[in-house]
Amino acid sequence: MATFTRLKSGSWRVQVRRKGKYVNNTFLRRRDAEEWALETERRIDRGEPSIACRETRTFGDLVRLHRADLQEVGKRIGRSKTASLTFLERRLGRLRLSELDRECLIQFGKERAREGAGPVTLGIDLGYIKTILCHAAAVHGIVVSTENINLARIALARLGLVGKGDERDRRPAQDELDRLIAAFNSNPRQQIPLGRIVRFAVATAMRQDEICRIEWADIDRDNKMLLIRDRKDPRRKNGNDQRVPLLDVSGYDAWTIIEEQRKFAGSNGGRIFPYNGRSVGTAFRRQCRELKIKNLHFHDLRHEATSRLFEAGFSIEQVALVTGHKDWKMLRRYTHLRPEHLHSATAKKATGLSQADLSAA
Repeated sequence: MATFTRLKSGSWRVQVRRKGKYVNNTFLRRRDAEEWALETERRIDRGEPSIACRETRTFGDLVRLHRADLQEVGKRIGRSKTASLTFLERRLGRLRLSELDRECLIQFGKERAREGAGPVTLGIDLGYIKTILCHAAAVHGIVVSTENINLARIALARLGLVGKGDERDRRPAQDELDRLIAAFNSNPRQQIPLGRIVRFAVATAMRQDEICRIEWADIDRDNKMLLIRDRKDPRRKNGNDQRVPLLDVSGYDAWTIIEEQRKFAGSNGGRIFPYNGRSVGTAFRRQCRELKIKNLHFHDLRHEATSRLFEAGFSIEQVALVTGHKDWKMLRRYTHLRPEHLHSATAKKATGLSQADLSAA
């Protein structure tokens, strides 16, 4: 069944839902939209692709084709990719494929930079453009070239507009954590137990959204373990479940915090921290501003937790069992050991050697 919507621009947006498939398009005239919808429904009934290759005239056509194909095979598009595709379709969707040349892409990059997009963000934009073109060529045999994207990326990199982001090395001082936790705990209007969530983040090295997704059913009380479902991984989006231990080595006891939350929220099923991850981030940033704690992000708590695991004496392999990292290169980005920690590490090593000498004697 087709649905037609008149947009503010005067164009017509048509959406077709038929036999479990969904596809949409935009036309200047309603008559064109109706003809396209009718042909699309017939094509679905015949078992053919919902968007014919001959109709891919613009970059927006390719974006919609990419989305429809992923939906057809049941592959979920993540939130960040959805936002990027929506932006690219709005920004470049009207361009014909022949217009998407090197000069156009370089100009797009310069405009994005003027709007505040950083080198990493712009690199992601170009990556998705290339993905869409490659998908159209590989899956549907549409004749497109990615050479213009490669050349534009080189040009934008030379201009300093595309590149790797600066690795953050911001670790919160213990005084900053204490002030944040105290402020959250003393605020009667704060419905989300942010103080407990901050402590749990440092104790477990879990991400903001992971903390807000875990459920009581994921807790293994006998072994003090927690199952994190669909953990973020660049090579495996779904089904990347990981069992992690709830430790007491970072200055905060993860298991004790779970028990505190049980008394606070109950354990009748559902999520342990039943809150919106974005609301958690917003409240964290607001409190940092009020306390004049500069340049601290919630994700920095994951950096802090990882560093504390190393400072507690765990090996790379052991830390990876907690953080979920697959290799040292990725794990290194989250590890920022404080130089002064070497004093305590040296003292522990000396104590260990002394005990070994006594045992030998």
